[in-house]
Amino acid sequence: MTHFKMKALLTTSALVAATAAVGTAASDPDGKYYKKLKKPDWNPPNAAFPIAWTTLYTDIALTTGLTLADLWEAGELTGTSKEAKRFLTALVANLALNGGWSWAFFRAQQPMLSAAWAGVLAASSADLTRRVSKVSKMRGIALAPYPAWTAFATALSCAVWKLND
Repeated sequence: MTHFKMKALLTTSALVAATAAVGTAASDPDGKYYKKLKKPDWNPPNAAFPIAWTTLYTDIALTTGLTLADLWEAGELTGTSKEAKRFLTALVANLALNGGWSWAFFRAQQPMLSAAWAGVLAASSADLTRRVSKVSKMRGIALAPYPAWTAFATALSCAVWKLND
């Protein structure tokens, strides 16, 4: 494995692990607040969320890590790392939105805020997937479940907001 790949995969894995820890620290699906909320019939069972997120977080770490490595390597060849910096900035912003959603939903207990937050996260996830696709179509396809899931989460958050308004 090249130096760039190892460094990039370690970087994205650490960022994703921190995101997962931040989100998990705020999440409380067994708490009174979440249990009393009205949810749509199509709300997945609680057990589905850790499975989905573990899979997605692994996907994000791998696809963005390999993409970042390619951008660092290209920057080495061209003498500029602007694209790699922009990509890493977009990734960090996306992961901050990702980890923050649980705080808006579970801790702040603000369904309207969490619905809007989810929408911004979905848009950011789609943009991140677009950026990955520019470097590798196959990685972009591999990352496509992430914006799909966050779009679903947005619809779910909006439904919870409306049911509990």
